Amino acid sequence: MKRILLPAGGAILATGLLAAGLATTAQADDTVSADVLASQQKAAETLDFWSKSDYAALKQAVAFNPDALEVQKISSGGGYTSDTKPGSTAPIGEEKKATIKVQNVNLPKSIGKVFFEGRDGKLYWCSGTSIQSQYRNLVATAGHCVYDIAGNDEVVSRWVFVPGYYQGKAPFGLYVGKQAFTHYDFDVYEDFDRDYAFVTVYDGIGGTLNKPKLVDWNAYKAYQGEKFVKDVTVTEDEYKKGKLDPKTTEYYDVDPGKADEASGPDYPGAVVDRFEVSKGVYDAAAVGKGQGYKFGEPIVENVTYQEAWKYLQDKKKNPGKFPAEVKLDEKGNSTLTHYYIQKWYKQGKVARYVRLEPYIVVHEVKSVGRLGDNVGGQGFAWNQPSGKYVRTFGYPYGPHLDGNKPFTGVTPKWCYGKTAKKALLIPSKKVEEQQSMKCTVTAGYDGGPWLYKYSNAKRLGYVNGVTSLIADTDGNKRYDTITSAYFDGETNVVYKAAAASWSGKLIP
Repeated sequence: MKRILLPAGGAILATGLLAAGLATTAQADDTVSADVLASQQKAAETLDFWSKSDYAALKQAVAFNPDALEVQKISSGGGYTSDTKPGSTAPIGEEKKATIKVQNVNLPKSIGKVFFEGRDGKLYWCSGTSIQSQYRNLVATAGHCVYDIAGNDEVVSRWVFVPGYYQGKAPFGLYVGKQAFTHYDFDVYEDFDRDYAFVTVYDGIGGTLNKPKLVDWNAYKAYQGEKFVKDVTVTEDEYKKGKLDPKTTEYYDVDPGKADEASGPDYPGAVVDRFEVSKGVYDAAAVGKGQGYKFGEPIVENVTYQEAWKYLQDKKKNPGKFPAEVKLDEKGNSTLTHYYIQKWYKQGKVARYVRLEPYIVVHEVKSVGRLGDNVGGQGFAWNQPSGKYVRTFGYPYGPHLDGNKPFTGVTPKWCYGKTAKKALLIPSKKVEEQQSMKCTVTAGYDGGPWLYKYSNAKRLGYVNGVTSLIADTDGNKRYDTITSAYFDGETNVVYKAAAASWSGKLIP
């Protein structure tokens, strides 16, 4: 264990969060720093920022990849210094069960992406994991994925955790960070031997986004968000009998022509339009120019899974009105295939009675409960011996130093191996005691958990580190090593302070 000491006389220029005068508290032993990420009101704004327009902001974020975090050359020193006896806290659901020593590549449900806004106004992500805590509301990640080391004055903005993130989706909800806990030496001195953070999160938010809602015209005109008007054809009887509310209804005539089965391509002045039919009718129709002949090739429409599913239900009730062929694909490739035949008619004006329905596009979200209840949480271990096997997880995306970019950042990756016997020495980052292991990932992987005693069947283990630095140790311009702060007794003090902190709900 090392400590950064004050200079003679006790004077020091603090450049971290404490110097900035933010809402920050430190334990009397100068171990724990706790910083507010988002109040209840600020959390609601953060939630709206990331969730609006179908999570568009999540899709715009890029892997956090500041040059200061990329290390090309490192050296090794002595072993790690344990400050207390080894210890551990069991994962969620395993508090009273024995650990099974099984290793496997099954991905833990607890991992996900940490999203935030940097001081440069850009949107970034790191990796992280849900971890055991009293209120099942805690995320473990790298300190530099929470504290703004570039701005050097505060935590990052709009911090959220999305477990199981995949292509702009939040399958288990979105969790806004409430309070961040880290070691005093990282908060104030940016000492990367303490590059870790534990973040309490509010209960998750999920639900249906961008859902159209039918409203009256007054509400439609007053609404400042996304909105649209839909044309709905009504019967002549509805129109003549005045069954529609005149405040929400307008009528107009269109001139598409009147269909006439007797007319055809040889009829003077006849025009053709398409008429949708079933695949069977289309296949039986002739090719060429004539009444009831095929009208071009089938048209394939790409739709969402939900739209395809609804169309299929409507088709079962009324196949004549919904003749398209439906393909359901949960991976995002759902389609409707439309088939058309020719309808020849004589031109002539006809009335089309239309009701205009005003819609506003709203977010209908709800609380999905606590993070740990939804995805579980990894255990925690400290003062463990070096040279032990661990499995690490994260979402790599950034390029290697030579420009090669082998990862997409879409799905999580993993590395497996032993931690090095000797600690790393990286003076530029005040690193004297980081642990390391061989792993060829890139930026975006930082913040991901190092899991000790990972169980295949349970997909649970013990967080014994989080990825901090990414290094090229042989100078070939390809990253080959990842590092983590060594989790000692003081790390456990920080963790316990975070694990005992309550956060609460954003939506009752």
